[in-house]
Amino acid sequence: MADARLITMGCRLNTFESEVMRGHAAAAGLSDAIIVNTCAVTAEAERQARQAIRKARRENPDAKIIVTGCAAQIAPEKFASLPEVDHVLGNSEKLEAKSFQRIADGSANDRIAVSDIMLVKETAAHLISGFAERSRAFVEIQQGCDHRCTFCIIPFGRGNNRSVPVGEVVARARKLVENGFREIVLTGVDITGYGADLPGAPKLGQLVRRLLALVPELERLRLSSLDVIEVDEELLRLIAEEPRLMPHLHLSLQAGDDMILKRMKRRHLRADAVKFAADVRRLRPDVVFGADLIAGFPTEDEAMFANSLALVEDCGLTFLHVFPYSARSGTPAAKMPQVPGDVRKARAARLRAAGQAAMQRYFAERIGAPVSVLIERAEDGLGFGHSEHFAPVQVKSSAAIGAVVTGRVAGHTEEHLLAEAA
Repeated sequence: MADARLITMGCRLNTFESEVMRGHAAAAGLSDAIIVNTCAVTAEAERQARQAIRKARRENPDAKIIVTGCAAQIAPEKFASLPEVDHVLGNSEKLEAKSFQRIADGSANDRIAVSDIMLVKETAAHLISGFAERSRAFVEIQQGCDHRCTFCIIPFGRGNNRSVPVGEVVARARKLVENGFREIVLTGVDITGYGADLPGAPKLGQLVRRLLALVPELERLRLSSLDVIEVDEELLRLIAEEPRLMPHLHLSLQAGDDMILKRMKRRHLRADAVKFAADVRRLRPDVVFGADLIAGFPTEDEAMFANSLALVEDCGLTFLHVFPYSARSGTPAAKMPQVPGDVRKARAARLRAAGQAAMQRYFAERIGAPVSVLIERAEDGLGFGHSEHFAPVQVKSSAAIGAVVTGRVAGHTEEHLLAEAA
């Protein structure tokens, strides 16, 4: 009997939740099912979800197809109307074992089970023992977002901020380490908003310090996307002092022009981003930054875009996630004067080119430097994974998936570093 197959799109939080669903489906005996965990961050993400659903049906005509995730939460009827889809689950329902049991035993009365995500007040603890990829593991520390950026539809898919208590996060991490995971990523929708809803309002830095203290066997800890204006002093001290906290931070910047940031309803200014990067680099000189940037936000002119382009150099960004602006129905930005689509694409291409040049400079600087690589894929005497700085690396090693290999950088391609094992 085949296990349910997961197709996961979008963020690291979806990756974590797919493992929760994998366990629920297996416990329910739900075999030969395909669960599509969708993303709604852009219109392109929704298009890719529909494409994946159609392909899954063509290749698996007899399977049950269950669609869930943010796109399904926001527009359940749209996905239920697809002839390929058997069931639609909301973001709350997908984490409940009973949802999969009802589908498995045929007692699910409706094809759509999607509740109002804004009424959900807490995030349940989901203790999973492992991940299908068997290298790094993800631990959810919060759900939802209390902010309302004008371009973003995600709060309507995820709801408001809900944090997992510190003790439960520690228990999850300890279980994963006991099962052999050497690297854990703390993930959520807005992790720098962590704790505001918990007794005593602990900050992200307090959570990280307690986790590292209480799980001393954890070798590598990473953080998902950070909002620079919300990073607390305790977390900054840990970045400076704690070698197990990896020297790679991904920043939710979105733009580098103050007027655009204001129209996005972001909470930081350009100077805040530049100062944050400089401050962190003083604390941890080897830190590497990734960032999210949107090209062609409504009203953006060439001078405004130039400020975003210059942010790559001014913040010392190395790994970019670039998105051409995508209008999302129901968001304020969709009603603003739009930048022509071809201009958006051209500006995104220029940002990506700047990011590629920055990454190549970084790769060249690493030649001869020591490197520590978490092996994520292995074949023919080669290991493939990411360094402590989250640079992609190919290393000559026969080490198994999940191992950490130390070595030295010998060269690079356009896409990754080349290393020799020690």
